[in-house]
Amino acid sequence: LPALFKQELQNTEAEEGGTATLRCELTKPKAPVEWRKGDTTLYPGLKYEMKQEGSTAELVIYDLELDDS
Repeated sequence: LPALFKQELQNTEAEEGGTATLRCELTKPKAPVEWRKGDTTLYPGLKYEMKQEGSTAELVIYDLELDDS
């Protein structure tokens, strides 16, 4: 069976230049997660950090810009 969202992403507000953390909970632990913004796949680097522990996946976005909304 495919992994489903137990808890979907919530809207988050943050200041420009700050950091935002987006978090979701899945029905399957360690299910592969692909973070996207529109049609663009996001990859770890200076701007994005991806974390996954059990069934919880997080995306941390650093140095926020208006473009990140």
